[in-house]
Amino acid sequence: MTVSNGPPGRASTVMCSIGALVPAAFMSIASANLFTRNIYKEYLRRDASEQEQTQVSKIVSLLVKAGALLFILLINPQFSINLQLLGGAIILQTLPSVMIGLYSRWLHRGALITGWAAGMIASIWTFYLTPDPALNEAHWGGTAFALSHLGLHTDVEIYIGFIGVVVNLLVSYGVTTALKALKTREGTDQTAPADYFTDVADRAPAAPAEPAVPTGA
Repeated sequence: MTVSNGPPGRASTVMCSIGALVPAAFMSIASANLFTRNIYKEYLRRDASEQEQTQVSKIVSLLVKAGALLFILLINPQFSINLQLLGGAIILQTLPSVMIGLYSRWLHRGALITGWAAGMIASIWTFYLTPDPALNEAHWGGTAFALSHLGLHTDVEIYIGFIGVVVNLLVSYGVTTALKALKTREGTDQTAPADYFTDVADRAPAAPAEPAVPTGA
């Protein structure tokens, strides 16, 4: 009733707000769980109870929501959209270490970190060089990088995430080749079987059931 009887534009505003709140709620909960499980419990309070972890997650989730709200209110909406697009390019830089690592362990851990850093720098640098015609800004304009920035006489544009991944892979394989030629130690995989059942290991084992006493014993 409020949407249909309100002034023009209210319906779109309300629907957009609802559409934004749903993914924001999911992402804030995910961020809170990641912080609680991977930082708070792992490094700050290893003996934190489940009740304490739940409380910490609620607080962090609320802080993330408040930060997101301030971000939208204080920063130009178009720039916020561009930053979200940049986030996708940044996430892509985990491709060599995560996806390729599922099928091959040939890449050196030092090379993976170096490649990740190179891909991050390449993605952010190309994002910075892209102008934003909507805001009339010379930088931070989007994720479509024009090859003309490299001195090429063409109008072709490439996704900055793709450029970052290519740089990431080239550096990862190049540095791995160099480190293997130098016979640099690759380190030891210290993953234990219990690490795959961390949630189960956090719970105290159930007490063994007492044997039933026969009637009349």
